[in-house]
Amino acid sequence: MGQFSSAESHISDYSNRLQAILSATDWSAVAKLAQEMMKCWRSQRQVFICGNGGSAGNAIHLANDFLYGIAKKTGSGLKINALSANSAVLTCLANDIGYEHIYSEQIAVLSSPGDLLIALSGSGNSKNIINAIEQANKMSVVTSAILGFSGGVCKRISSIPIHFPVDDMQIAEDLQLIVGHMLMQWMYINRVVDQDS
Repeated sequence: MGQFSSAESHISDYSNRLQAILSATDWSAVAKLAQEMMKCWRSQRQVFICGNGGSAGNAIHLANDFLYGIAKKTGSGLKINALSANSAVLTCLANDIGYEHIYSEQIAVLSSPGDLLIALSGSGNSKNIINAIEQANKMSVVTSAILGFSGGVCKRISSIPIHFPVDDMQIAEDLQLIVGHMLMQWMYINRVVDQDS
């Protein structure tokens, strides 16, 4: 019979690896993204968020948090679009012009200068994510990418790269949500302060 790690040891190891990357992280880039998101919110600019696979699911999750969760008052949330959410648009673009353009084409149509794109990627090397950032950069859209592994091309071409050097896709995806929830709570707290002052 082969050797298997126990569930307890694996869970403990996973927890330790996640804690280690959180403890070692310089959070200044996240604070910079927080300020950019707050500017978008206060000036009614749009935010776009995208990813592939689990990162696409995270994009949809976080769009919900920022659309409603930061304000919890009708009409007061952030104008945010998860580019991974519309299956008709995604399959049309993938079929007609190629999967590598499913996000860049949406950015080309929907965004304006001063908007914000947040890309979620483990490797930072997915062609459709690179194309989305490049299209956004051409249109003077602020770009941020939350990345794992080496950060890939996206670390170099995004204006606010948030890089966690962890060679584990699941932890990389956990960190996308952790960053998103940090931002959500900070924006909610500051919105409440503004409303009460």
